Amino acid sequence: MRTHGKKFRKAAELRTIESAYQPKAALEIIKKAAFAKFDETVDVAIRLGVDPRHADQVVRGTVVLPAGTGKSVRVLVIAVGDKAKEAEAAGADFVGSEYIAKIKEGWLDFDIMIATPDQMGQIGALGRVLGPRGLMPNPKAGTVTFNIGQAVKETKAGKIEFRVDKGGNVHAAIGKVSFPLESLETNFQALMDTIVRSKPAAAKGVYVKTVAVSSTMGPGVRVDTTPYR
Repeated sequence: MRTHGKKFRKAAELRTIESAYQPKAALEIIKKAAFAKFDETVDVAIRLGVDPRHADQVVRGTVVLPAGTGKSVRVLVIAVGDKAKEAEAAGADFVGSEYIAKIKEGWLDFDIMIATPDQMGQIGALGRVLGPRGLMPNPKAGTVTFNIGQAVKETKAGKIEFRVDKGGNVHAAIGKVSFPLESLETNFQALMDTIVRSKPAAAKGVYVKTVAVSSTMGPGVRVDTTPYR
């Protein structure tokens, strides 16, 4: 039978597994419980009362985390002319339609691709490469737009995408354990507010069933879901 290590067991003693904590208290426990030698990521796991098998119950969207993600994001923009200049001015790392050919040759040194709608005809041929890696631009994620400057700035500032999985769960990273407690709490609330606003009209019963926060190596801590019901 698999058992947890001593450090994990000691960290787990900081919380009562049956208890559901207020967000600030839960995040405070996460920060105290982190024991890895690297700056662990703080993750949120949300179980929703939806059936993702039905298209009208798929929960998907984006949120700009006010305190950022703690990660540097390499942004590729596929655009030409003035939109390419706008992307460069906004801080995009790579800009230009010539990168389509580079991707076909195997280049993938970027984290997010943003494109103008007029370029999607060419990008569509990259679906088999970009799709499985979650890199394909999508209007619902705000990565297919003519408002390139804003899209780049939001992505650099801490914009993340979330999508419910087959089990009805949403997973998202809201920062690092090194973040001040207030920053993590602000990011958490921004995510939860967006999740609540994204409730499908077809969803019945309890929408937000359970919420838990954890660090990369640490134990999960349940969050009280009463405010989100």
